[in-house]
Amino acid sequence: MDGQLIAFTGVAAGMVAMPGADFTIVVRNALVSRRAGVASAFGVAGGLLLHTALAVAGVAAVLAAVPALFRALQLLGGAYVLYLGVRTLRSMSRADTAVEEGGSGAARPLRQGFVTNALNPKAPITFLSLMPQFVPAGEPALPRTLLLALIVVVLALVWFPAVALLVDRLGRLLRRPRAARLVAGVTGAALMVLGAVLLLEPLLALERGSA
Repeated sequence: MDGQLIAFTGVAAGMVAMPGADFTIVVRNALVSRRAGVASAFGVAGGLLLHTALAVAGVAAVLAAVPALFRALQLLGGAYVLYLGVRTLRSMSRADTAVEEGGSGAARPLRQGFVTNALNPKAPITFLSLMPQFVPAGEPALPRTLLLALIVVVLALVWFPAVALLVDRLGRLLRRPRAARLVAGVTGAALMVLGAVLLLEPLLALERGSA
């Protein structure tokens, strides 16, 4: 039994399951339909696949070495998450959120899940700093890092669809008009806060740098 793989799986599981924009967008779309929620979950997993691939390729090191590029991606990601929050809050005033989203099938929620995760530049840097710690000395780095990346993606493919299916199971209760407005308000506010944090962080960093 590889103790390092077990330890990495535990750490990665905690990182994947940590509530954030990914979790919120999956819940938001799962309240529209099971299909939308699962599509968002696969989109998030696709974003994580991109990040782990970047980490394996070492491209994440470029983001760490070029602060302007990193901050630009933070601003873009924050703006997108903020936009999703505004859309969610606007849905509170509509009679049926599913009508708004239903016509686009799974394509829109899949794209939302992927873009929400892919525009988070912290993820590849986190994985780049984490993965080398679980590569045993003397072992080829590439095969091991690929295995670690696969573990992250598999965890995402288990966790986020499970969240979507659980929310869908509770959907009858959560889709009642009053409950739906409450959930839309909470998820919309959460997305707006997360987006604002992503926007403010690089702006504050720029301000400190110019001081």
